[in-house]
Amino acid sequence: MAWNHKKGAPAYGASLALGLLLTGCSGGGGGAGEQSDKKPSASSAPHGYIEGAQETAEQQSRLVLADGASGALKVLDLIDGKTRPLGKANGSRLVTDGRFAYAASDTGAHIFDSGAWMVDHGDHVHYYRATMREVGALRGNKPQHIYSSPSSTAVTFADGKARLLDHARMEKGDIGTTVTIEDADAGPVVPFKENVLVPTGGPGDETVVEVRDRKGNKKSALKAKCAQLRGAAVTRTGVVFGCADGALFVSEKNGEARGEKIPFGQSVPDGERPASFRHRSLGSTLTATAGDRGVWVLNVPEREWKLVETGPVTAVNSAGEGAPLLALKDTGVLEAYDVSSGKKIAGRKLVSRMPDAKEARPVIEVDAGRAYVNDVADKKIHEIDFNDDLREARSFSVDFAPSAMVETGR
Repeated sequence: MAWNHKKGAPAYGASLALGLLLTGCSGGGGGAGEQSDKKPSASSAPHGYIEGAQETAEQQSRLVLADGASGALKVLDLIDGKTRPLGKANGSRLVTDGRFAYAASDTGAHIFDSGAWMVDHGDHVHYYRATMREVGALRGNKPQHIYSSPSSTAVTFADGKARLLDHARMEKGDIGTTVTIEDADAGPVVPFKENVLVPTGGPGDETVVEVRDRKGNKKSALKAKCAQLRGAAVTRTGVVFGCADGALFVSEKNGEARGEKIPFGQSVPDGERPASFRHRSLGSTLTATAGDRGVWVLNVPEREWKLVETGPVTAVNSAGEGAPLLALKDTGVLEAYDVSSGKKIAGRKLVSRMPDAKEARPVIEVDAGRAYVNDVADKKIHEIDFNDDLREARSFSVDFAPSAMVETGR
């Protein structure tokens, strides 16, 4: 499907459509966004009710920004355009699961509740907002990977240990470890459905992905192997691990996890292999740099890799099927490519001065109709309408250098 860059849907039109779905499934008792002082009983609680949160009719997008110099974290609310303090952390590397932001450092991770998230029920979506706050600090030796499911978060450390955190406790402002996995030294541990996927060492350079329960007990091992496992991504339909010959896609059928290889279809040098993936929250179109050659795009539903020869890029991302591939070049130019043809379809100078290799690098965050780029040198956040020739819809000035950024409320 070719992307029509002249007729993309407006960003908030999609949110409104989903909001109408939300209102239609609210189960009575007040419109979306209303909040009663009286706690509903178990039998009278509206569909989607969450204690302590306000349900809203549209996505509550927020950007969590880190100031690498001071360690301060702030939240830019994309609804009202205001920036508010969130807390302080030693780490400037940020990861999010759509609600919680994890600031990683050599000694662990500080966890913050951004107060904005969504719950996907498959045929409709609920959006929520609540008070943002710091949850606490998780101590450990250099967190390498952080991945989440709706019920838990797995933090994998450099020493080969991983801790599984209970989301229900985090939602109440507390950090609780349900299990510590001692042999997580072959790749990122990823929660999946009611299980957890644990890469373990196999014969030669192969990695075996074990399926374990929430207590860390082994249930099975996937038959499909993943040589030199590197990087992972959580999509709406399953988990993707990067392999030397492509990817391993883990899905579930009849309650059983199963693995399926998605080969590159060509020989790929190690320097052009994906090291990590960037994508829209839970999206099934994954992007990754391919060394200096360009960008890999993995269409998970179609089980297809495509190499778009953009040349060297600093940051990449895509909103998914029908949307363009976005690539930020070292020159500060943001470019859009049609994935099906590989052709460049738009470009604009966005960042006046790109940081050098020793400084924090910009990233591209995407949602249904907008992309966000943190301009570290100019202390700005650029909001881009990628459906309209990369038009800059808004820009937000901040009083610090936003060295790291993640989007929540998705």
